[in-house]
Amino acid sequence: MKRYDYLIVGAGLFGAVVAYRVVRQGKRCLVIDRRAHTGGNLYCESVCGINVHKYGAHIFHTSNKEVWDFVNSLVEFNRYTNSPVASYKGRLFNLPFNMNTFYQMWGVRTPGEAQAKLEEQRREAVERMAAAGTTEPRNLEEQAQLLIGKDIYEALIKGYTEKQWGRKCSELPAFIIKRLPVRYTFDNNYFNDKYQGIPIGGYNALISRLLEGSEVRTGCDYLKDRAELSRLADRVVFTGAVDEYFDYCFGKLEYRTVTFETEIKDTANWQGNAVVNYTEREVPYTRIIEHKHFEMFGAEVEACPQTVISKEYSSEWHEGSEPYYPVNDERNTSLYQEYKALADGEPNVLFGGRLAEYKYYDMHQVVERALHVEI
Repeated sequence: MKRYDYLIVGAGLFGAVVAYRVVRQGKRCLVIDRRAHTGGNLYCESVCGINVHKYGAHIFHTSNKEVWDFVNSLVEFNRYTNSPVASYKGRLFNLPFNMNTFYQMWGVRTPGEAQAKLEEQRREAVERMAAAGTTEPRNLEEQAQLLIGKDIYEALIKGYTEKQWGRKCSELPAFIIKRLPVRYTFDNNYFNDKYQGIPIGGYNALISRLLEGSEVRTGCDYLKDRAELSRLADRVVFTGAVDEYFDYCFGKLEYRTVTFETEIKDTANWQGNAVVNYTEREVPYTRIIEHKHFEMFGAEVEACPQTVISKEYSSEWHEGSEPYYPVNDERNTSLYQEYKALADGEPNVLFGGRLAEYKYYDMHQVVERALHVEI
């Protein structure tokens, strides 16, 4: 008789939610992770009494009441509202694109004035495309200008996107920007979702609740000991990279990765906001996160005499770095389908999560999938 009903490879959000379900069905569950901690990219590290998002900013947002009620049944969430600011050549702009942005860019004060300015810029984009002999955008640059015009594109999209992808916007496919949020109100709330917030005490508290009742082993690499570990359980849930699982037999899937430069600042409030994007190409990092603003508000900010910031740098994934964003272009999508066919042929293995499905998921989408996947 095997010691466990389920072996879950990866203690990130998908694996932890599945583990929670399994344990509540009365099953025995072993959760392993090659990292020295649980939580995957949600892991928070306490620095100067501040929960630092070690693998980049994570803001939970959803309009799915089932998902929101589920996570709030485990831990309490705070009132954090994501309202990023963009810095371009010394000027600051509110995001997403709203009346504050349009006033900062053009000095327009009413929705009618903003709409007229955007329509003027969109017509100019259509004319430029027509002069080039096309009516359909051929790349991200043309698509973005068709949606938002040249001024905002060049100041707030172009440099940031080229840093993110490591390619010129004129070389990126148009489908990457299918739409851009435009609001004719003075509303800096980045998300349109009904619910958003950060777990009080950080994401480690959420993961700990999800893993209650499971046996957990960190620093345990499934792929190095696959045969022995698989013998421990009736079924495996694999949340790692699908191409690595199959020993890259068809070649490697591509990702973008992110690295972080974290500093402690001897001031209570360094940039005044959790997220500031740096949109000009000449600034090497994409954004700076000031972590305390995710969980501290008002007088709490000043009461904590130090702060922690992280500069984020985007680059191509390479062996040994963390894969973050799937490059869902034609080549990689086709390659993933080959791996998916192999995965579908593994009767006792469930592949789930961002890496195993080669799909960019927001957190609420991961939770929804993990709550409803057949186990």
